[in-house]
Amino acid sequence: MKEGVITGKIIAVGSENFDELIRENGYYVDKTELLYELAAQTRNKVTLFTHPRRFGKTLTMSMMESFFDINRDSRDVFAGLDIMEYENFCTEWMNQYPVLSLSFKDVEGLDFNSAFKMLKSVIADLCKKYAFLEKEEKVLSSDAEIFRRLQYETADLEMIKYSLKIIMRMMTAAYGKPVILLIDEYDVPLTKAESTKNKEFYKQMLDVIRGLMSVSLKTNEYLKFAVVTGCLWISRESIFTGSNNFACYSVMQRKFSRYFGFTQDEVEKMLFSAGLSDKMDTIKDWYDGYIFGDSEVFCPWDVVSYLSNVIDGEDEAPRNFRANTSGNAILDDFVNHPEIDASDKFEKLLNGGMICEEISQDLTCDHFAETEKGLWSVLLMTGYVSKADKTSSSKKVSLRIPNKEISEIFRDVVVDRFNRTLDDSQVTAFITALWNKDETTASSILSDILWNSISYNDYAENYYHGAINGLLTSRGYKADSNDENGLGRLDLRFRDKQNRRCLLFEFKRSAKEEYLEKDCDEAIWQIRDRGYAKILPEGYKEQICYGIAFYGKKARMKLMT
Repeated sequence: MKEGVITGKIIAVGSENFDELIRENGYYVDKTELLYELAAQTRNKVTLFTHPRRFGKTLTMSMMESFFDINRDSRDVFAGLDIMEYENFCTEWMNQYPVLSLSFKDVEGLDFNSAFKMLKSVIADLCKKYAFLEKEEKVLSSDAEIFRRLQYETADLEMIKYSLKIIMRMMTAAYGKPVILLIDEYDVPLTKAESTKNKEFYKQMLDVIRGLMSVSLKTNEYLKFAVVTGCLWISRESIFTGSNNFACYSVMQRKFSRYFGFTQDEVEKMLFSAGLSDKMDTIKDWYDGYIFGDSEVFCPWDVVSYLSNVIDGEDEAPRNFRANTSGNAILDDFVNHPEIDASDKFEKLLNGGMICEEISQDLTCDHFAETEKGLWSVLLMTGYVSKADKTSSSKKVSLRIPNKEISEIFRDVVVDRFNRTLDDSQVTAFITALWNKDETTASSILSDILWNSISYNDYAENYYHGAINGLLTSRGYKADSNDENGLGRLDLRFRDKQNRRCLLFEFKRSAKEEYLEKDCDEAIWQIRDRGYAKILPEGYKEQICYGIAFYGKKARMKLMT
C-alpha cells in the first residue's frame, strides 16, 4: 500500500479495509450516509450495486460490515462521521446483526476445475473465520457436518451451492438474529470464465453461481438483507431468478449515485487540505467526467494515486493509472471485433464528440460481445464511456469519453489495432517510395493508409505525427522526435542504421484541401530556414527530407531537392 500525508492524515492508495483505514489515520471521504439510505429508506431484500472497478465498492462493503457486525464495537471508527448524526438509526442497527461477508474477486482459473477450487477455498476461509459455529449447541448436527466438509474443502458441488445458506442458518442459531449478507464482485467468476471463450466452462460456472445466489437470496428466512456488488448487471433471469424485493442501482440510476466516486466538492476539499488546490484543473481533465445517475464524479483510485504522487514529491504530470490493466480487455475486444465496425463512432468519441446508443442494463456474459448494443452497454457499465448528461435515462443514451485518461486508453487500443491490421505490402511500398524519393507514390499510399485509420484530436498534427511514427518504427527504424536541430525542433527523423541514412519530415496541417501544395512548400522552406537538413547524426552519410501537408485523411508529400 502506497502512502502520502495530507494535514495529518495518510493518503493510502489501494486501501480497502475500512477499520484499518480509519484507525491508521487514513484520509476518508465520508460516504457513511449510504448506510441510513440503504437500511432505513429502502425495503430491498437484495440490493445490487453495479459500478466500474476502482470506484470504492469494496471499501463501501467493508464499511457496511464494520457498521452492522454484531461481533464488533465500531463506535470509535465511526466517531465524527456523518452516519452518527442519525442517533436512533445507529442505536437500532450499529453492531446489531451477524454479518457474512465474502468476495469473489479471486474466483478464476483457466478451466472450471481450477476456478471451482478457488471458490471452495473462498468458502473454506469463511468457515475458518466462523469455526466456533460448529460447536454451538443450537446448530444442527447435519449443518455442522457439512460445515466441516466446507472448511476442509471436501464438499461437493451441491454443498457449495447451499454453503452460504447453511452458514447463515448456523449464524442465526448462534446469534438469534437473521444475517446480513455481503457479496463483493459477484460477477468476476462469470466474466473470467467468459473471457476464456470456453462455453462449457462458462456454462458450468453459471450453474454454480446461479445456484449459490438463488439459494442464499430467494425466500431465505435467515437473511435480514443482502448487498451484492459487481461491474455488470448480469441478467436477472440467469442469476437472480425469484429473488424477492430485488433492486439494482447501476451507473444509470440516480439513487445512491453520489456514494461511488468523489464529487467535485469532495475533491476540492481534499486538495485544499493538502495545499494543492492549483491541481484541480489537471485532476478534472484527467480523472473527472463520469456521470452516474445525476451525479458527476471523479474516479477515486486515480485522484488518490495522483495526489499521493504529488505529495511524495514525484513527477506532478498526470499519469494514466488504468493503462495496461486486465480490465482493458473488453475495449480491445470491441475495437478488434471481426464482425462489428464501429470505427466511425470511435473516431467521433476520440475527437470529443458524442454518440447516441441503445443501452441494455440486463446482460448475459456469454452473449454481450455478440452485438454492438451489448458492447456499448458493457463499456458504459465499466467506465470506458460515460453518459454525456445527467438526464439520460432512456434506452437510447448519449455517450462520450469521460476524460483524458480514458481517451488515452481508447487512442492506444485503436492505434494498436491500426498498426496490427496494416497491409504489410502497402507499408513496404510506402517506405520504399520514400527512400527512392518518389513523392507521388508515397503521397498516394499514405492517403490510402490514412483512409483506413481512425483519427483523433480532430486531425491535430500529433495524429499525423503518430501515424508516420507508427509506420516507420514498426519496421525497425529509430525515431528522433522534436529534437533540437539547427535553429529549432524538427518534427520527425528516422535512422536507417544499417545503410547509414536518414529520413526527415516536417509536418503542416492544411486549412483547406487546395492548400496542400502550398503548405508542403512552406514545410520545406522551414527545413531549409532552420537548418534541419544540414545536421546529420554522427556517422550517417545521407538525409532525405520531406515536407508533408495533411488535410483530413488526405496527404501530400514533397521532396526537398
